Amino acid sequence: MSTFSICTTCAVEYALPAPQVCPICAEERENMVPATGQQWTDLQQLRAQGQELTWSEPESDRAQIGTDPALGIGQTAQLVTTAAGSLLWDPPGYLDDHILTRIRARGPVLAVAASHPHMFGVQLAWAEALDAPVLVCAADEQWLGRRSDRIQFYTESHRLTSGLSIHRIGGHFPGSAIVHWADGADGRGVILCGDTVFPNPDQETVAFLRSYPNNIPLSAAVVRGMADRLAQFSFDRLVGNFANTIDADARRSVARSAERYIAWVSGAHDEQTGVLSSPFGHAGP
Repeated sequence: MSTFSICTTCAVEYALPAPQVCPICAEERENMVPATGQQWTDLQQLRAQGQELTWSEPESDRAQIGTDPALGIGQTAQLVTTAAGSLLWDPPGYLDDHILTRIRARGPVLAVAASHPHMFGVQLAWAEALDAPVLVCAADEQWLGRRSDRIQFYTESHRLTSGLSIHRIGGHFPGSAIVHWADGADGRGVILCGDTVFPNPDQETVAFLRSYPNNIPLSAAVVRGMADRLAQFSFDRLVGNFANTIDADARRSVARSAERYIAWVSGAHDEQTGVLSSPFGHAGP
């Protein structure tokens, strides 16, 4: 018998009895509770329905774990392996013995962690199966659907081992975080960004938003602060939570994207919109 429920919309785990609606899906950043009402599932039901996980290895010491069919929000987890052990980042809402075996074959798991609450998945189930702690930014503690002694809170940064650390950037959620993997990309450095910043399809720019599905913006001051925090790290590659990447010169891409965003939301390009020069841009006759 299952000891927890999983929201079918976001695939985040909740202790029993499950809430009437998933708080993560009901909140403005998602606002995705189905019109037909909240629905729940569990690992046993998902297994019976044929849910599977996928595995790929885009670079040395980094594996990607996805769901087939896509489950919940459909994130792609990242598994980074160092000499000291591995980090499972943005865990999916399902797990199976086959993938657990592949992870264990890489050595101990240092931690399971998510970039923000939308990516919590079944993080405690993963941690229990891998005998690892769950790292959660204290700023996002209120969104936890399950609690355990395995959960460890950090405030700003958490060093896992030499060259591998988690850092709060904020923006999308107060506790939105990134991983800095100094040895990734053949030593040029990798940032696992979740959607703290979102690598765009052009693979040259990133987006900054409070809500991606609902297009709620962030202020110029917030984006400036986020960009300044990211500028502290040395990295060449940026990997998002859907395996969306900027493979080279990503640090410069983040800085350039921030300047573009700040200029637009600050009104620097208003003359290009055709609004202020139009009679529709003024109140009254």
